[in-house]
Amino acid sequence: MKEKHTTHKSNNISKRGFASMSEEKIGEIARKGGYASAEKAGREGMAARGRMGGHVSAERAGHEGMAARGRVGGQISAERAGHEGMAARGRIGGQASGRTRSKRSQEKEEA
Repeated sequence: MKEKHTTHKSNNISKRGFASMSEEKIGEIARKGGYASAEKAGREGMAARGRMGGHVSAERAGHEGMAARGRVGGQISAERAGHEGMAARGRIGGQASGRTRSKRSQEKEEA
């Protein structure tokens, strides 16, 4: 009689390959494959894969889905920064635009 290649048997079904491995072993093999793939593709190849994934994700989510993601991200960012952090961001943004409150007031008066 021929011996089956297996480490686990259930319901007379031979488990071979990944089916016979622990989740840890499967994860280890998958990680090695991911590293090898990234090494082969290089920085530009991995960037292209990321862009492609982002485009597919955005297509699936649609406009409303992406808007919802942005709102959630903004809320989380605001919670982490707190009131003072958000005020500082606003000041930096105002300085970057080159327009201060007094300049806006002058522009309104001139108009």
